[in-house]
Amino acid sequence: MIRATLTTLLTVMVFAPAWAGDTMRMAVTTSFHNSGLADVLLPEIRADLDLEVQLLVVGTGQALKLGRAGDVDAILVHSRKAEDAFIADGFATHRREIMYNDFVIIGPQSDPAGAGNAITAAEALNRVAANQAAFVSRGDDSGTHKMELSLWASAGLVPEGNWYKAVGAGMGAALNTASGLDAYILADRASWLNFGNKGGLALLFAGDPVLFNQYAYLPVNPDKHPHVKSDIAMRLENWLASDRAGALIDKYTISDEKLFVFNASP
Repeated sequence: MIRATLTTLLTVMVFAPAWAGDTMRMAVTTSFHNSGLADVLLPEIRADLDLEVQLLVVGTGQALKLGRAGDVDAILVHSRKAEDAFIADGFATHRREIMYNDFVIIGPQSDPAGAGNAITAAEALNRVAANQAAFVSRGDDSGTHKMELSLWASAGLVPEGNWYKAVGAGMGAALNTASGLDAYILADRASWLNFGNKGGLALLFAGDPVLFNQYAYLPVNPDKHPHVKSDIAMRLENWLASDRAGALIDKYTISDEKLFVFNASP
């Protein structure tokens, strides 16, 4: 998937009009990109900072690998444990929280497993497994996949069998698979709201505090990779944490539903 993303990026770089301002590369999660928020923020970043941000859209695990390799100047991801390890290993100078939403459990409107009647997210998945109802996993080491695995662990289960389908794909592709199979899936709320092929699926479960989904910005450490554009990455960070960005993030809605809440840390 990284190879495909890099090919797309290079195509854009070759055929796009020449850009006279600054440029930088940022790896972002597929859930952030699928939400549509990037289409709102990037033109404003370009106008305010004279900065072209080239996005590499991958799962959190792959974004961290790109950061470790020095292939990007910063990352925007959503998996705290993996982020902390990235910092502890010296690959980021720091971590700054920007915004949050939540994970939700999607499934057939008829809800044959009764997941929507569960009290906790782990119980909802337990019901899916008990009924061997079709479940689609991203299976791609993304932040969403890491959250899903932690929920299965909380339920005391290791999902396996024909009912459990790991697709190794981003959020949009995984949702498309779930729609085609009329299956259950864990998704972030923003991607679900912006997803156009819902078919017979519905949001069945939300609200468990464990489903909190924080997005954070991590600039790649120039001590590890001297070539990274750390000064430009800091300019972008300051913009993302500003009231200007906060207003754009908080006002971004689909069908009158807010997709993210701005909560930039000091």
